[in-house]
Amino acid sequence: MKIVVTGAGGFLGLYITKMLLAEGHTVTNFSRSTHACLDEIGVDTIQGDVANIDDVRIALEGQEAVFHVASKIGMWGKWEDFESINIGGVKNIIECCKEFGIQRLVYTSTPSVAFGKKELCGVDEMTPIPRRHLNFYAKSKAKAEALVLKANNSKDFLTVSLRPHLIFGPGDTNLIPTVVESAKSGRLMIVGDGTNLVDVIYVENAADAHIKAFNALTAGSAVCGKAYFLGQDKPVVLWDFINDILERSGVDKIEKYVSIKAAYSIGAVLESGYAFLGKRDRDPPMTRFLALQLGKSHYFSHENAKRDFGYKATVSTADGVDRLFSDS
Repeated sequence: MKIVVTGAGGFLGLYITKMLLAEGHTVTNFSRSTHACLDEIGVDTIQGDVANIDDVRIALEGQEAVFHVASKIGMWGKWEDFESINIGGVKNIIECCKEFGIQRLVYTSTPSVAFGKKELCGVDEMTPIPRRHLNFYAKSKAKAEALVLKANNSKDFLTVSLRPHLIFGPGDTNLIPTVVESAKSGRLMIVGDGTNLVDVIYVENAADAHIKAFNALTAGSAVCGKAYFLGQDKPVVLWDFINDILERSGVDKIEKYVSIKAAYSIGAVLESGYAFLGKRDRDPPMTRFLALQLGKSHYFSHENAKRDFGYKATVSTADGVDRLFSDS
């Protein structure tokens, strides 16, 4: 099958691409840049902007399925940027899929779409989307996911949305490097009492879930038009996980604490100050969303993914961390 993967040269996108190739599919990357790692495995790239429908039309013509993995991520920034890429990009993907008769769309979402101010402990996909999100990333991804799920018609256009949580593993250029650099610079403190539980997912497990959901995405399947949380079998104690990563990276463990209330208040003040000064291109060291993500529990049930498309975390968290450092 001829498949487009948006952001195939990115962290998760590359793992998905390699698994699709292993299954015998022909994969084309659609992204703003070329990537040597894709050239090496024989994946062609169509350069373009997902926010530009003409570019999307060129990338999708003649294709049979789409994995929309690319998005604008971040704790801070301009709403217009998140809106044009994350929401506008999804609108363009859906429109062009329908124009060219592409029948299957796998969308990479995020559990952040369900995160407001309350802890989320073992909840499933029935948990409501909050009316207000604390950052533009979560807000834009929630709106984009709603478009993807609404577009499913169970006959000639089938969609599914996957919500992997805190992806880690070899090749990560975002999560683990950011944590390590923050610790090195002295900007990282334990928020809350340090016992909060959080879902993580090893990158191969996340990619495998995408492939399994895609293979199950057939007319009449329970997968059609659904969203699924993805994580390891069990959540981790976030700060134990972080300190393990730091120790293996040769960085001192985090031992200083700040209360959730104090971190949230600091985040609110910094957001107001950065917004007043027009600093939307520079991340504040703390935001309200980050304070709650670091201090509160947020983990999910994966039973629906297990039942509907056979998801299983084949690589354990401990093995995943070992692989992260053995391959780095």
